Amino acid sequence: MQMTIHAAKTNLSRLIDAALRGEEVIIARGNTPVVRLVPVVEGKKFKIGLPEFQGMSCPDFLEPMSEEELRLWE
Repeated sequence: MQMTIHAAKTNLSRLIDAALRGEEVIIARGNTPVVRLVPVVEGKKFKIGLPEFQGMSCPDFLEPMSEEELRLWE
């Protein structure tokens, strides 16, 4: 189903229901499609960090460099 932005504002609940049923919902600016409305996939949780490196120490990038490290950069 394709709908203009104006019509989508009026029928947002209907469009959400259609997307949840698996129907392709396209919102267009005039006759030009600009976005696709898709449901959020359940079960995928976003986790910040790198799990394979948990428990490993990382350098503290806010600590001053040693004199030797500074010389290497110059």
